Amino acid sequence: MIAAASVRNRRQVLVGAGLGVYASAVALAPGVAAKAILCAPLLLLPLLWILVRTPAVWLALFFACALLAPPLPVALGDSGPHIALLAAAAGLFIGFLRLGEWRIRLDALALSLIALWCVFAFSLTMAALYSGLAIAAGSLARVLLFGISIYVFLYVRDGPVRWAPRESRGAVRWLFWAAALSALFACVDFYFQFPAPAGYEEQFVWLESGVYRRAQGVFYEASTLGNLCAFFLEMIAVALCRPKQERPVSGLAMAAGGTALAAALVLSFSRASLVNVAVAFCILLWLNRRRIQWGRMATAATLFGAGAATVLMTAFPLFARAAWLRVSAAFEYFSESPNAVLSGRITSWQTLLGFIASHPWHALLGVGYKTLPYSDFIGAKAVGDNTYLTLLVETGVLGLAAVVALNVAILVAAYRASRSDDSLQAFCGTWMFCFWAGQCVQMLSADLLTYWRILPVYFFALALSVRRPA
Repeated sequence: MIAAASVRNRRQVLVGAGLGVYASAVALAPGVAAKAILCAPLLLLPLLWILVRTPAVWLALFFACALLAPPLPVALGDSGPHIALLAAAAGLFIGFLRLGEWRIRLDALALSLIALWCVFAFSLTMAALYSGLAIAAGSLARVLLFGISIYVFLYVRDGPVRWAPRESRGAVRWLFWAAALSALFACVDFYFQFPAPAGYEEQFVWLESGVYRRAQGVFYEASTLGNLCAFFLEMIAVALCRPKQERPVSGLAMAAGGTALAAALVLSFSRASLVNVAVAFCILLWLNRRRIQWGRMATAATLFGAGAATVLMTAFPLFARAAWLRVSAAFEYFSESPNAVLSGRITSWQTLLGFIASHPWHALLGVGYKTLPYSDFIGAKAVGDNTYLTLLVETGVLGLAAVVALNVAILVAAYRASRSDDSLQAFCGTWMFCFWAGQCVQMLSADLLTYWRILPVYFFALALSVRRPA
């Protein structure tokens, strides 16, 4: 007993001496920057301990960074590196530490996700061959970014996360508030026209009073913000069709958050996201045609619409009018000038189709994933703004078949989940089925698979709809 006490005392002395030396080093370090660097482990070690002990904490950290933080002000890539990547790396590390807790199901949904990622990875060979190693390295980065969404899906559905329904609803509620805050900041950013983050797409609105950057918030482009707003607006619509006890957020919360989301969607000037919402709402009405309470639905839609319209007309009267004119002009002049209405997309599509028609052998293996905007291999740099056509040119028929198979797998799995006896799975399944139907349509005018900061949010909801109850 005396020997054990002596060893314990010796350890305490050594620990105390070590802490004293560490504190002295911090105190004697020259400058605030050096002191901050030396103090960093005191903050990082407890955080790392929490991440390792609780398997779902890194997900919350990743989503918070992805939805609420702008890119770092570093000239790297299109928009600069993002701090959310550190959380994703931590999640990958934690997944390896907990390999024994994984129970992966290789069903149609998982296989379609993995198959699409493998097609992307294989196309890197074509990217290096036709566009050079530098552009291929950028393509590799985008393949890895798409892999984050697949990892989130598998981690939540088949990995260490063991949530009860109450915890899953809490996670959906947390994501809703994070998205609402991101949308609210986008509205404030649009009003004050804050300096753009490290990198951003040059998307502007021309008015008599000046030229203004479209609402994009913390994201690289306005369409990313619009797509995120569409996703959670559709969640609100699904919630209104469910009993109160099955809703993840209260009616007051949906009214407040929905107003911010609707306003941000309009100020993003993303017409394709509006089409997404319209398709999703039609699907939702069809699914609930026998039990929907039309009075409550009409009241809620009126309240949300009136709230968003009031905010827009009060704070942004000129922009609200411009947004309405932009949408109405799309219907009025589409038959006369479809290319102008579609922001030059038809010209881009003709370029890609002309290349495939002139070089049909490239339709077999493609020219390399995400090389078109950066390489002039096809004759000029091109932004396809069409997921299906872009993947045909970049990854060949295998890539096109893989993305179609993924869409079918998601819709089938989500529809089956919407008919589940489990209320949470039925809610998330209906949500994802309606939203992904809209995504399939919106993919005709945007490459939605490159939205790596919000795509994991969608696959998170998909995982909740098809995971086994804890």
